[in-house]
Amino acid sequence: MSLIRLNKYISNAGICARREADQLIRSGYISVNGEVVQRVGTKVPIDAVVTYKGVVLHAEKRRYILLNKPRGYVTTMRDPEGRKTVLTLISKKYCPERIYPVGRLDYDTTGLLLLTNDGDLARKLAHPASRVPKIYHVVLNKALAIEHLHAIQQGILLEDGLAKVDQVEMVEADPTQIGMVIHMGKNRIVRRIFNHLGYLVHKLDRVGYAHLTKQHLPRGKWIFIEDKAVRKLKSLV
Repeated sequence: MSLIRLNKYISNAGICARREADQLIRSGYISVNGEVVQRVGTKVPIDAVVTYKGVVLHAEKRRYILLNKPRGYVTTMRDPEGRKTVLTLISKKYCPERIYPVGRLDYDTTGLLLLTNDGDLARKLAHPASRVPKIYHVVLNKALAIEHLHAIQQGILLEDGLAKVDQVEMVEADPTQIGMVIHMGKNRIVRRIFNHLGYLVHKLDRVGYAHLTKQHLPRGKWIFIEDKAVRKLKSLV
């Protein structure tokens, strides 16, 4: 009989990542075939009846979605201010599983956003130590001064530490347009770098995430990521 670790079963069901699942187990929230299980590391049959607070869990199909986020959406599960969330763009008809965004894009920021119900991968990709590169197209309110370009290349000291980018360059024909590659996951890091130097970011678009691009993916549309691309994502973390 095929066995699966209980925390993995819970994670597959889209409840939370494995680490959080271990806490649920310790706290006595998980029952297997009618009996509470509190030992972390327990393995259960794949066809066991696993419940969380009395609700039967089902090991969901893993989903990996790439969305080209438009402006005017928040990347949270719900918003207390009543603003639209990116989840409203994903059709429940084609993806009934409970997915959630990996990391965040600001309300006014557009571009590539990964959504998944793979808790382990989501946690690793969003971790500050992750080396996953993100590529941004930035449009400023004025031309970027060459000394500021060099300063960004060297690193900008912000209130929460040094902000380092992997690559930054101006579009030759229009120095208000900047290309930037960065792997840091600090909150609003790109906007904060330019704000620190006295610029306003008029447009911020994430055009690349790891090896994924938004080529042939219109704004507001989404696709399932192919298995080969998912495996490549997993190899990065």
